Amino acid sequence: MEIRVYPALPEEAVRIREEVFMEEQHFQEEFDGNDPLAVHLVLYQNGMPAGTCRFFKGDAPGEYLVGRIAVRRFCRGKNFGACLLRRAEEEIRKAGGRTVRLHAQRQAVPFYEKQGYQAYGPVEYEEYCPHVWMRKKL
Repeated sequence: MEIRVYPALPEEAVRIREEVFMEEQHFQEEFDGNDPLAVHLVLYQNGMPAGTCRFFKGDAPGEYLVGRIAVRRFCRGKNFGACLLRRAEEEIRKAGGRTVRLHAQRQAVPFYEKQGYQAYGPVEYEEYCPHVWMRKKL
C-alpha cells in the first residue's frame, strides 16, 4: 500500500469519487469549489488506485477540513479509509494544523468516532443524505 499526496485533483481521485459518490451513492454534486484549494491523497494497492480523500484550510486559525474520503467497493474492509485519514492528519500537522473538522455521512459516524472524532451540531442534509459535523484536536 502506498499513499501519494497531490497539490491538485488527480484523475485517479476523480474516478474513485465518481464511482463511490456518484454511481454507488447517487450524489449529483460531487465536485465543488474546494477541490482547487485542497491537497488530495490517493491510496494505491498493488499499483491500482483504491481510495482517496482531500483536505484544505478552514476559516479559523489552525483549522483544516477533511472530506471526500472514498474507498472503492472491492477494496473495503482493509482499513484503507483509516489509513487515508491518518495520513491526512499527518500532513495537516506538518502544515501547522491543530484541529480537523469533517462533515460525515451519518452512517459513517461510528467509523470516525473510532478515529477519535466527536460529533457536534444538528443533522444536516447534503442532497438526500443526513450528515453531521465532527471534529478532532490534533
